[in-house]
Amino acid sequence: MILETNPQVFIFVAVTFIIIMITLLIAMISRYKKCPSDKVMVIYGRVGSVNGVERTCKCIHGGAVFIWPFLQSYDFLDLTPITTSIDLEQAFSNEEQEVSINTRFSFGISTEKGIMENAAQRLLGMSLTRIEELAKDIIINQLRLYISQNSYADIRRDYSLEVLSKNIDDEIKKIGLRLININICKIKEI
Repeated sequence: MILETNPQVFIFVAVTFIIIMITLLIAMISRYKKCPSDKVMVIYGRVGSVNGVERTCKCIHGGAVFIWPFLQSYDFLDLTPITTSIDLEQAFSNEEQEVSINTRFSFGISTEKGIMENAAQRLLGMSLTRIEELAKDIIINQLRLYISQNSYADIRRDYSLEVLSKNIDDEIKKIGLRLININICKIKEI
């Protein structure tokens, strides 16, 4: 055989094999990605199925996962809380009283299963500023609805804040966010 008669060919084949194996090992190690605790890793591409239904993405919060070359890719969603102020004028209570309300809302991307996937499908690639604008629109609509369904006296009561919080949280969960805090700075009857 050629390998028995020519040791140089054997060495060449052995070194080539070792180089290929080391290159493959380095490539595999480089595709093992860790997710920091302040982010959600979204894996997309071929991510498998659940109960026979193909998934569009897979979300990881903390931990690590192997990303298959050519079949999958990944990106991150930032979990940094967003705080926004909303000064709502010309909102009318159910008694037709004009109400002005100044509020501050804190919210962020949810890490709850199911809600994370909503965020991945709807918010991946968006800047925090764009996410804030989108959430602000939803919050303003919910705030107007809340004011229109309550009297001025009810709006000023603390217990009604729980209703507002739940309504807003339910709506922003649809896009993958969760409400962290509401602070009503000023309520005024005009």
